[in-house]
Amino acid sequence: MIMDRIALALAIIGGINWGSIGLFRFDIVAWLFGGQAATVSRVIYTLVGLAALWCVTLLFRREEVTD
Repeated sequence: MIMDRIALALAIIGGINWGSIGLFRFDIVAWLFGGQAATVSRVIYTLVGLAALWCVTLLFRREEVTD
């Protein structure tokens, strides 16, 4: 499903961003889009958070059988 792939990509982007914050104290999203309080940054943070919640549902789904 396309939504699963988009959510997974956003969750990976969020993970990379958090890794850079943890290792280097460098927020890639804030750097690219004008700081943590910038509207674009806040939208991206929100989308990443929603994507992570969507990815939680992947853990509880049964495998789909396709022919």
